[in-house]
Amino acid sequence: MIDNANALGVSIFAIRAFVGTLPFIAIAVLLIAYLKAAGAETLIAGVFKGREIRMIFAAALFGGLAPFCSCEVIPFIAALLELGAPLSAVMAFWLSSPLIDPPTLFITAGALGWPFAVAKAVSAVALGLFGGFGVKLMLAGGQLAAPLRIRPKQGSCCAVSTLQGKTKWQFWQEKARRDIFRSEFLTNALFLIKWLAFAYVLEAILVFYVPASLIARFVGGNGFISIVSAAAIGMPTYLNGYIAPPLLAGLIKQGMGNGAAMAFIIAGSVSSIPAMTAVWSLVRPGIFFLYIGLGLTGAILSGIVFQAVI
Repeated sequence: MIDNANALGVSIFAIRAFVGTLPFIAIAVLLIAYLKAAGAETLIAGVFKGREIRMIFAAALFGGLAPFCSCEVIPFIAALLELGAPLSAVMAFWLSSPLIDPPTLFITAGALGWPFAVAKAVSAVALGLFGGFGVKLMLAGGQLAAPLRIRPKQGSCCAVSTLQGKTKWQFWQEKARRDIFRSEFLTNALFLIKWLAFAYVLEAILVFYVPASLIARFVGGNGFISIVSAAAIGMPTYLNGYIAPPLLAGLIKQGMGNGAAMAFIIAGSVSSIPAMTAVWSLVRPGIFFLYIGLGLTGAILSGIVFQAVI
């Protein structure tokens, strides 16, 4: 608004990027509305039954289908822990769920390409397995008993269970579910259009105004230090799964390495300052620091592997 020389260039850049993502936004909105209306999240309750090893694998895989961010997953985790689900399986789901889901996969592919999107999905499952089996080993050694700091009381926000209800894929046969679909579609369409438009403006501003040398100084290049720095910076930052990809695309154009980009988005998706606050209030300090440590380590390892493979 104050720089007439670059106003047109920034606007054209942002509009072109936004229009190119519209098909992915449409798919994402339809998927979110369908999953919510069908009650698909109730299927996840069945993952936490049976043998512990099977539960860890299933939780890590199903985490990639659950449409939760690092904050939204916390009431679900509280319900699982309160119901006595094994901490190893819960941790596998806890780590993998905020990283990817079908709508986020399409949004990421639209902004960063399919190789990056697929690598992020694989990293999500791998991080879930890494955390799940890591916790299983600790539990075998007699550690991590009684993970909850307090037992959630009825009526508290952490006691809201997402395990109730039934899944009905033909949701249109019930008026209540059709209303949910309509509400979720409109809400998420407005949310995605509004924030993705804003995100692409920020991407354009990054490209036009942030010197590539500044990005390269902190998270540029392909070295180990860049990947670790990107993970450390990304961890406390709130990165919405739909908004982060276009912003990250702008950083990559300005010199951010591929491995650093992967570490940044993994760490930022796993947790954030709001999520950390909620987790701290829910579980004991040992579980809190374990969750943060696993997320940070997994992000760094994901960045290293992606940098080596890409």
